[in-house]
Amino acid sequence: MCLLAQPPAPGPAVPKTAAPAFTPSVPADQVVLSVGDVKLTVAQFNQLIEMLPEQRRSTARGEGREQFANDLVRVLVMAQEGRRLKLNEAPAFKTQSEFQVDNLLAGKVFAQLAQVSDADLHQYFDAHKSEFEQIRARHILVRAAGSPVQLEAGKKELSDQEALAKAQELRKKIAAGADFATLAGQESDDPGSKAKGGDLGFFHRGQSLPPPFEEAAFKMNVGEVSDPVKTPFGYHLIRVEAKNPGTFEEAKPDITRRLGPQKAQAALDELVKKASVTLDPGFFGQPAAK
Repeated sequence: MCLLAQPPAPGPAVPKTAAPAFTPSVPADQVVLSVGDVKLTVAQFNQLIEMLPEQRRSTARGEGREQFANDLVRVLVMAQEGRRLKLNEAPAFKTQSEFQVDNLLAGKVFAQLAQVSDADLHQYFDAHKSEFEQIRARHILVRAAGSPVQLEAGKKELSDQEALAKAQELRKKIAAGADFATLAGQESDDPGSKAKGGDLGFFHRGQSLPPPFEEAAFKMNVGEVSDPVKTPFGYHLIRVEAKNPGTFEEAKPDITRRLGPQKAQAALDELVKKASVTLDPGFFGQPAAK
């Protein structure tokens, strides 16, 4: 049972009323769990929670706190039994436990190496502002033969030429004063946005939209309606509703996620180059040519 690496074994559901969903006001040095000679304070308990996978932390801090404590008890009881049986004295255990300590320490070092200064974050933002621009758009999709979009029951399968002609006709209606959202609700073949008048909400570059669609949309002005844009789904008419250039504060978390690992990996590569490392060629084979 490895509590911090995987979810605990399935058990009966814990009612939400079984434990408070708030963090109680308890001194950090107060002992809140003990198993034999092992005692854990509030601070130590919270440090163990921080080692959990991110998706489990909030539960362990709140309504699942008691369940997490019970899981810890099981781990500590089994560990104490392992020491009684002297399993911790086996050479394999010593090798594995030493490596686990090194692995944990390596993770701490990597996180420290990944820290990025505000100056670096600002520099990246200034050089890549267009990547953080967002637009809100509506679209009308005219499905063409071969499209991965399922053909709506009762509708005719349109050839590429027929789909283009229909899109051009709809474009003329909009230019003559037809409401884009109303027309999208009536004519669009996109089931995901049709009921919302073709509204796709806000999106930024690289957000799973076909490149031709994205390229056309980001070149348009607010209120402008595109000519038919062809993608593997068919032909799109696009209307840009709003633009948001994006602020540094909005982009900061994303930039940190981009730059942090890159910075840490570069620093790690330098550390490896400077380290005294030897791999036995008789065991690992000859090193690959660089």
